Amino acid sequence: MQHYLNIFLFAALAYLIGSFSTAIITCKIMGLKDPRTTGSNNPGATNVLRHGGKKAAIITLFGDALKGLIPVLVIIQLQADTLTVALVGLCALLGHIFPIYYGFKGGKGVATYYGVILGFNWLVGLIAIAIWMAMAALLKISSLSALVSVFFTPFILWHFSQSIELTVAVALMSLLVFWRHKSNIKSLLQGSEEKISEGK
Repeated sequence: MQHYLNIFLFAALAYLIGSFSTAIITCKIMGLKDPRTTGSNNPGATNVLRHGGKKAAIITLFGDALKGLIPVLVIIQLQADTLTVALVGLCALLGHIFPIYYGFKGGKGVATYYGVILGFNWLVGLIAIAIWMAMAALLKISSLSALVSVFFTPFILWHFSQSIELTVAVALMSLLVFWRHKSNIKSLLQGSEEKISEGK
């Protein structure tokens, strides 16, 4: 019974940590517009880049990634079982996408996703990020780059880890990221998706 209580507490804590919006907090401190009220209205690094500049975007990017990375690393250091590690990572992403502090309306989860993956397996995380960077350099479209990377990541993780728990968690995370990008997918199909270089 205590084991399951510990799992719940760790997962809940990861969710609460994930619920803090780096984009909203950063923009408020720097005197920028609330990212929920400008551009794509998404509290994420790409929207902050377009309307708040590189410095704010970099802070947002790393902050969002750390929300996924730190809870996973901490729970691993506590020698938790693989299922607990998987749930902690998943809940950190759920917190970012459905933050309790902001009416359950959060970001699209890409940076936090990468943070979790780096915690699960640093090599897989680096490969996933490398895929995003390669696609972004080629296509200049952040959303499409992320979707391609997120699509392949569960398969890459399975290849290197052979962990059912981690792979299922990452597959669910990938589905969540795809779901949050449904408007981007529509824009991509219409040929109207903004490029990374567009905007501020």
